[in-house]
Amino acid sequence: MAGPLSSLKVLDFSTLLPGPYATMMLADMGAEVLRVEAPDRVDLAKIMPPFDGKFATTFSYLSRGKQTIQLNLKEPDAVACVKELVQDYDIVVEQFRPGVMDRLGIGYEVLRELNPGLIYCAITGYGQTGPYRDRAGHDINYLALSGVASHCGRADSGPPPLGIQVADVAGGSHHAVMGILAAVIQRQKTGQGSFVDISMTDAAFAMNAMAGAACLAGGQEQVREGALLNGGSFYDYYQTSDGRWLSIGSLEPQFSARLLDTLGLSEMKSFALSQNPEHQQALKAALAEKIAQKSLSQWQDIFRDQDACVEPVLSISEAAEHPQLKARGMVVEVDRGDGTLQPQLGCAIRIS
Repeated sequence: MAGPLSSLKVLDFSTLLPGPYATMMLADMGAEVLRVEAPDRVDLAKIMPPFDGKFATTFSYLSRGKQTIQLNLKEPDAVACVKELVQDYDIVVEQFRPGVMDRLGIGYEVLRELNPGLIYCAITGYGQTGPYRDRAGHDINYLALSGVASHCGRADSGPPPLGIQVADVAGGSHHAVMGILAAVIQRQKTGQGSFVDISMTDAAFAMNAMAGAACLAGGQEQVREGALLNGGSFYDYYQTSDGRWLSIGSLEPQFSARLLDTLGLSEMKSFALSQNPEHQQALKAALAEKIAQKSLSQWQDIFRDQDACVEPVLSISEAAEHPQLKARGMVVEVDRGDGTLQPQLGCAIRIS
């Protein structure tokens, strides 16, 4: 069955992660995606270990469902080819710094003259305007500048280098897909395309969400281990006797009561609901002492049938084998390009 976006055609000029992840999502939902690859410029995602077959695993994953054309955009023939292609495409996605596509002669103003219905999405670190528009950056910089890193991590060790690219993917990729699809709906009403300006720093700043609301409207500057959800309460990770970790998120009264009854700490139920930092620290210390007495597998057995918001911290390979993720089909087998099937992360959007 054709995907819900099967009527859309996407011309993708992006490399590395944010743009390719966004266009992979569009391809997963049925869009026809054509990658424009520079023959004289290496995409780091293609050469970054580990490899499986000819290409890096990241590149194979991000390229799924897409076709590729090689064009040197500095050549007049390539520019002419893009101008011809864009007349038959709905969406352009690019990830250059502001002004690069203009200098190549295929910026938004030029392309929309050829296709007034074109939706043109530019993903950048800081957006198309502002004093940082031409500045280089990476995920860690966008998280730092947006305030996100300031209230993440431990008070005595500072912000953690995350294992996933939050600003790149949740910020750049997902906001790009949302912006593009909103523009598609607008085009259905007006017949006109749009320029979608995605700043990964803007998106990261917006993702401060509850912490941002508390700061801007409530006057509460956010600090590490100073709030309910960032280590300032018993909502936290606890180390087991075998050096693994258990997550405890039992915030609501019914869950905290079940947690503490299971652990033999029923007398501390009032502490779980307390706003007093001393009560929270006392409860955390008691939980840490209890959790340290058994292995992760023992705690898994104990909480398996307890609806208490307590789950093990799993590795990616363990998560892939978890019955919930397996039941949801979150690992898929995809041809890596040579007839060999490669396991990949599945698409998290289900549309029936």
